[in-house]
Amino acid sequence: MVMGEIRRKWLVLQPEEFVRQLLIHFLIQDMRYNRNRITVERGVTIGGEPRRTDILVFDQHMRPFLLIECKAPQVPLSTDVFRQATHYNGPLRVPYLMVSNGRESYVAAIDYEAEAYKFLPMVPEW
Repeated sequence: MVMGEIRRKWLVLQPEEFVRQLLIHFLIQDMRYNRNRITVERGVTIGGEPRRTDILVFDQHMRPFLLIECKAPQVPLSTDVFRQATHYNGPLRVPYLMVSNGRESYVAAIDYEAEAYKFLPMVPEW
C-alpha cells in the first residue's frame, strides 16, 4: 500500500498504480507542476459512457492541459494504447497527450486544426 500524493488516501500498489504514482511524483517534484491542478482517475463521459482518465493536468486557467494514460510496466505501448488515450481525449481536447508504462513514455503535442501531432522529447513545461 502507498499513500497517493494527489488523492491523499491509501492505495493498493498494483503495477499500473505504481506507474501512476511515479509519474505524479515526477510531475510535481521534477517538473514543478502544481499539485492542485492534477486530477487522478477523473470521470469523463465518452459517447454516453462513463470513463476515467488516469492523470489529467489543468493549466493556470483550469483548462485541460495534459492527459496521461498509464499502463502496467509489462504492457507494451501499442497502437491500441494510443487509440485509447486519443479516445479519452475526445471531449477534453488537451494540447498534450502522454502514454507511459513506466519503462517507456511518449508525449505528443496535438494540432487540432491541422489534424496532426508531433512527438516531443520531454514533458512540456507547465
